[in-house]
Order: sequence, then C-alpha cells, then structure tokens
Amino acid sequence: MKTILVVDDELANAEVLSLILEEEGYRVFCASNGRQGLERVAEVRPQLVVLDFMMPIMNGADMGRALRESDATRGIRILMNSSLTESAVREHFTGYDHFLRKPYNVDVALEVIARLLRD
Repeated sequence: MKTILVVDDELANAEVLSLILEEEGYRVFCASNGRQGLERVAEVRPQLVVLDFMMPIMNGADMGRALRESDATRGIRILMNSSLTESAVREHFTGYDHFLRKPYNVDVALEVIARLLRD
C-alpha cells in the first residue's frame, strides 16, 4: 500500500483529499504546515507528499527544499499545489514533480497521483 502525506493548512481541504485518497486504497496522513510535515515524513515515510505552497510556520517551498536536500527524503515525489500560478510558485521552488493549481479537478489529481506513484 502506497503512503501519501497531505500537507495543507486548510484542514477541510486536507480532510476531503485524505478521504478520497483512502477510498482509492492509499494510506494517508496529514500535516498542517511544513515543519509538521517534515516530522510526519520521518514517522510515516511516504512515497508522495501533496504539498500546499502557502502555509504558516514553514511554507511548501521551504519544506520541498528540505526534502530535496536530504539523502533520506530526496526520492519522495512532490505534488505541489497552490491557488497561485505555477510561474509564481517556481520563483520560490522548482523541485516538485508536478503542479496543480487550486481549485483542481479531483479526477485529474487522482490521475496525477497514480502516475507519480507508478513512475
């Protein structure tokens, strides 16, 4: 069973996505900011992080950089998402594997997630 970590400060978004992903057969955990996300990564060792860009305490760009800088987490796939444009996000972080702009279509997100976990 593939493990996914959803990191989003909007609890409703994280809960809804988690329920959908669990129904698809994934093991899902949540974190509300990048710092908590890094702690959860160490605990649950996900294959994929669905990472919101704008969050308090530690934003998605900083968490993404931390994941890419560590040998232990460099291989984790990152699905970055934001209400900002991808070009705005890329000014701060380019190390993600795929980008989805919020609000995104759930079916498209599921396809992207399946592909990222397959590759």
